[in-house]
Amino acid sequence: MKRNKLNNNGRLMKSFFKQKAKTIFIMVVIIILCKQTNAQDTIITSIFKPLIVTNNLTEMEYKDSLKSYDFGKLWTETRNAMVHGFIGKDYQRIRIKIIKAIKDKNNSDKYNIIGKSMVKDNINVFNGTIIITSVRLLKEMHYGVDDDYKNIGIKKEGVLVAKYHFVEDSTQKHSGIFEGTLATLWYIDKNGKLIYDSIEFHSDPYCNNQFAGTWKDYKSNITLTCNWGDYRIPFSGDLDIGAGEFSVNEKYIKNGWENCMKATGWSEKNRREGMQAIKIEEMKWWK
Repeated sequence: MKRNKLNNNGRLMKSFFKQKAKTIFIMVVIIILCKQTNAQDTIITSIFKPLIVTNNLTEMEYKDSLKSYDFGKLWTETRNAMVHGFIGKDYQRIRIKIIKAIKDKNNSDKYNIIGKSMVKDNINVFNGTIIITSVRLLKEMHYGVDDDYKNIGIKKEGVLVAKYHFVEDSTQKHSGIFEGTLATLWYIDKNGKLIYDSIEFHSDPYCNNQFAGTWKDYKSNITLTCNWGDYRIPFSGDLDIGAGEFSVNEKYIKNGWENCMKATGWSEKNRREGMQAIKIEEMKWWK
């Protein structure tokens, strides 16, 4: 009888500690997820501020529920002349073109990337991946200037966060590895179609497809800050001084930005020069 009582007590204690361990594990997972959510909030709001503020992001993760959508097309849509980028502390101009973004058949979060980079006259091919780490919705959707999008039936609006890793061919000159974090705005229309989010296009701070990270040289192992994006560049310091649109600080124009500024800052007085600059900007240099 006494032995049975001890066995029962042992089983109860074992069950108690097992349940307690399970509870602790769940609490640890929740804490980790909360920390990850807070980190993602910081990334999103720091990139898209003031378009997005922290309290307008849902806490719930929607990555799995939206995995049937192909986000790859969002990274190839914008005219390349509107994709601005810099590399290094002197804000040397770099141009990036994602040529293909193909959703992986075995991993819905993974996209296989083919693209090219150009610094001055040096053009390199790169391959790599974009891996989606989070997809969140906006609690209150944007409707643009004068609420132009309010009655067109938008179902969802949100932002995705991803990690990118692009590897240039090591046999090319001045080649290396790009890696960092990407944030993209999107919405789903009344027909359930995924759309590149340009709703706030006419707002001064509008931007999209914001890539923030580094480039590491193969030979020297030197690592440089390298950021780019649609219409604006994330974390670009005093490079961009434009109010209504991207505009390069005069002290950096010599670092590859001369033609870009001619294309955006021309007047009737220098119209011919401006038109020629636009033509150069619109060239498909990656082909």
